[in-house]
Amino acid sequence: MENLTTNQNQARSLAVTYGLIWAAVNIVLFLLIFYGMPSAMGSMTYSVIQIAIGIGLAIFFTLRIRKAIGGFWSFSEALKSISILFIIPAVVMYFFTVLFGKFIEPTYAEKMTEITLNATTEMMENFSDDQEVIDKTIAETEASLQKQFNPSFTDALKSILISVVIYFVFALIWAAIFKKDRPVFYRPESETENDVNVG
Repeated sequence: MENLTTNQNQARSLAVTYGLIWAAVNIVLFLLIFYGMPSAMGSMTYSVIQIAIGIGLAIFFTLRIRKAIGGFWSFSEALKSISILFIIPAVVMYFFTVLFGKFIEPTYAEKMTEITLNATTEMMENFSDDQEVIDKTIAETEASLQKQFNPSFTDALKSILISVVIYFVFALIWAAIFKKDRPVFYRPESETENDVNVG
């Protein structure tokens, strides 16, 4: 039981560390794209790159954590660590973008609003000829962006809670994929080595 508790604590500690590293990678990618190719921020290409890097890091960090605690963990054990691993980058990135727009790059909100509205307009014009529908969608998008870039306390709390719920659902799926139960007669290598030494 003590060994299990130690493994769980180690897994959570690693999840926090890797979650912060993941957040740092996201921030670096964000800054590179924003300053190097800002027009790509609202594009599908940027979204695909984010998703691809995210999946790659999720797989790498999950396997690293599982290996560090002996190569086995139950669904519940995996879920606790993976939830931490997934939620930390999402929350850190949310606060970073808000602070980035307020204190570091005042033009961020204006640029992103322009890029997003242009992309939304182009997309709507491809799907609909009804100008009223297009105008309504643009207005809703603009209002949503205003809340995103200048959130009230309630807006920020709501966004964080929604992100936590979404990433917890992803963590459920991820834990189901990467769980690996211990064999019934499994004994850690350290115990096996001790038996050999005693004999």
